[in-house]
Amino acid sequence: MAYRIAVIRGDGIGPELVDSALAVLAAVGVALDFEFLDGGADTYRRTGEALSAGAVAAVRDADATLKGPTGLPHIRKPDGTEAGLLGGILRNGLDLYANVRPIRLLPGAAPRLRVEPGEIDYVIVRENTEGLYAARGKGVGNARAMADTLLVTREGCARIARHAFELAGRRSGAPADGVRRVTCVDKANVLRTMAFFRAVFLEVARDYPDIEAECRYVDATAQALVTEPERFDVIVTENMLGDILSDLGGGTVGGVALCPSGNIGADAAYFEPIHGTAPALAGQDKANPISQILAAAMMLDHLGETAAADAVRAAVNAALASGAVQLDRFGGTRHGTAATTAAIVAALR
Repeated sequence: MAYRIAVIRGDGIGPELVDSALAVLAAVGVALDFEFLDGGADTYRRTGEALSAGAVAAVRDADATLKGPTGLPHIRKPDGTEAGLLGGILRNGLDLYANVRPIRLLPGAAPRLRVEPGEIDYVIVRENTEGLYAARGKGVGNARAMADTLLVTREGCARIARHAFELAGRRSGAPADGVRRVTCVDKANVLRTMAFFRAVFLEVARDYPDIEAECRYVDATAQALVTEPERFDVIVTENMLGDILSDLGGGTVGGVALCPSGNIGADAAYFEPIHGTAPALAGQDKANPISQILAAAMMLDHLGETAAADAVRAAVNAALASGAVQLDRFGGTRHGTAATTAAIVAALR
């Protein structure tokens, strides 16, 4: 039987990237039945909502969802925030508590650090439903002051910590020493919420004696991701801190155009690039589809099709290593979206 896959093509460069990923999925040979859903900024402009209740239900019922980037800077809600972003709708609405963001240096990328492929290979596991971003749309204040609330719960901290340890158990350890390690990143020296996050993390760590557990402050971690990225294996952290650190990590491996992500819960999941819609590039055959293609590989992993997922990643690596796909210093493709996709499909075949 075919897997049921919901697809949200998104805004800006999103449709081009999703079409590239679908071309790669067509070549990989896994039976997939697609349902295309309307969602994003243009959907909000036309209908008054970024994603309908029916579309949310379809994401819940699908085996997985492939999503392109959504949102356009000029389409905003009355409160001034972007209207097309689906994170709050899907992540909180479907309790997709784990935001998983692999940071890996690929062949042919142009990192600003003196590193080689294989020396940066870690995963950021970002708590996805609590933290400061749980205050989305709920800030209170007036013309003189405004406040957002940072909230964490024991259940939320424990389950994201367990997700990180389980992921570390399936990996090969940090590139520097081969040690399976989970690093809790927080600001526990300043904020009680962060001290609580750390305390629950250390409680969970006792259930995984074969995996090293360590704690670091976020400012020191930001430096270490530049000075010693090879020491990291799995990082687990609060919502906003994970958002920031994953972009920093993307900058060390050639750009966020190379970085995929998954939003995973107990009953649903969707997979997308970590970057935005880049409307200035839309429709010009300039966008790099690698992040979306690697997001499709993560989706295959989630479905249990690990051989197919590995084949997609190997094809991306092969196309880059051979020079069939070449990247600029910011992670963009020198050949265009269509040619990059064709080269990866050829490598896959």
